[in-house]
Amino acid sequence: MASAQSCAGPQAAAEAAASDTDRLGAWWRGAVIYQIYPRSFRDTNGDGIGDLAGIAEGLDYIADLGVDGIWISPFFTSPMKDFGYDVADYCGIDPSFGSFADFDRIIAKAHALGLKVIIDQVYSHTSDEHAWFQESRADRTNPKADWYVWADPKPDGSPPSNWQSVFGGSAWQWDGPRKQYYLHNFLTSQPDLNVHNVEVQDALLDVARFWLTRGVDGFRLDALNFSMHDPDLRDNPPSGLPMELVTRPFDMQVKQYNQSHPDITGFLERIRAAIDEFPGRFTVAEVGGPEPLAEMKAFTEGGKRLDSAYNFDFLYAPRLTAPLVRASLSQWSGESGEGWPSWAFSNHDAPRAVTRWTLDGDMARAARLNLLLLLSLRGNPIIYQGEELGLPQGEVAFEDLQDPEAIANWPHTLGRDGARTPMPWAANAPQAGFSNANRTWLKLDPVHTGFAVDSQASDPASTLGYARQLLRLRRTHPALVHGDIALIDSPEDILAFLRRDGSGAVLCVFNLGAAPARWSPPAELGALSVIATQNTVDTAAALPHDLAPGTGYWAVVAGS
Repeated sequence: MASAQSCAGPQAAAEAAASDTDRLGAWWRGAVIYQIYPRSFRDTNGDGIGDLAGIAEGLDYIADLGVDGIWISPFFTSPMKDFGYDVADYCGIDPSFGSFADFDRIIAKAHALGLKVIIDQVYSHTSDEHAWFQESRADRTNPKADWYVWADPKPDGSPPSNWQSVFGGSAWQWDGPRKQYYLHNFLTSQPDLNVHNVEVQDALLDVARFWLTRGVDGFRLDALNFSMHDPDLRDNPPSGLPMELVTRPFDMQVKQYNQSHPDITGFLERIRAAIDEFPGRFTVAEVGGPEPLAEMKAFTEGGKRLDSAYNFDFLYAPRLTAPLVRASLSQWSGESGEGWPSWAFSNHDAPRAVTRWTLDGDMARAARLNLLLLLSLRGNPIIYQGEELGLPQGEVAFEDLQDPEAIANWPHTLGRDGARTPMPWAANAPQAGFSNANRTWLKLDPVHTGFAVDSQASDPASTLGYARQLLRLRRTHPALVHGDIALIDSPEDILAFLRRDGSGAVLCVFNLGAAPARWSPPAELGALSVIATQNTVDTAAALPHDLAPGTGYWAVVAGS
């Protein structure tokens, strides 16, 4: 086990919290973040598992893309039953990923390359192998007895409530030593922390300070709305979802009482105060659920909680449509005190967007259109590793599945393993350059070798070449980075909006329908010069009025 020191490590000198005005000019407003899933990024020691040394090796490639920072999914000490999201030591590094020397090398090299480093924090639950849980389950009187969510059975021996686990079955597990049930919103081996307990909050804040002292630039907070529950353990009402749409019992309830407790915001204010001891850091929350907007707004309200939040508007959408994007964008008006949105089309938990959204078989065009749209939205674009290559969803046979959710819910939820297959670096190398091992933790999809980095790197017309050019172009137009956004009236399948700040304005237009459409910008915008389409970047082109399906453009307003 790679470990350093207690989570209650040294703190940076306390400084006053940054004001809302300060945050308007913060580095993270409009920053492009590149998500790394470390198990699948790059293996340097030949064990078939990506590692921290591999991330350090890959930083030059990431910096060359033109992004502003990286987000690294969990690498903490873990039995890996949920591949790192079951944390056994918040302040340790799992040996499969390397050591603190490897992590420190990432911090130093990333900062030298101008990249910020964001890491995951999992505050809603731990592994059942965590020392805190081992102590908590021993009896009902130990110092950590109330650090997890324990409850007596009902008189008939059944669980305390009807709450269901995300991964299937009851969210309650009977524990012999305590003669009580414990709550687990995910795997039975992932007991939920009792974050209502101030001592638990204090311990988690020490974890945050430990990593901030180590040099990280911020956190992505996982499953944050699962961190507090209804203390009265009331039953959830049924959702009424038709059985043909159900993939797991979790879908059959309205999650009224097992998550999203209003006291979460008080904990977030404590997180904010702790993080503000380290100026210039960034926080982004993952907020899931069928109606996440209210929580996203509450979690980021007034500059006194978190900086940003993202939800699953796009991550599980079977189609990319103009009404979907309009609805998502209209939820963030930019009014004073409102948080800053983040956007992800793909990640380690969802099927890759290019596979979900390609309707005519032209995946390369769809991949470029996705990038053109993602990089034009007001907020922080999050690019998942391989998205810049146009990587489609990997095919994983049932016998090769590793994801416990996919195995339990076969054949309905196959997204996670197919999005986590190894990153292809070299088309003609064993394991596409990801590893020199004979077998990798998750099999490489042979189709992905054709998307390898080395086969695209020198071709400006490739998806990778396009991504690099588009990211560089975006940097030259501050309106696309942190400007306001205004939706423009257009036909249902046409998405049109204006990004604008004091330096200029950029019109962004997309035909997300299945049929050609004719549309012209409002005359009051004046003269426009196209600077990018789904095919080309920074090449002068006439303003199109006839838009084919799956096409789009950015156009600079004259004088910008």
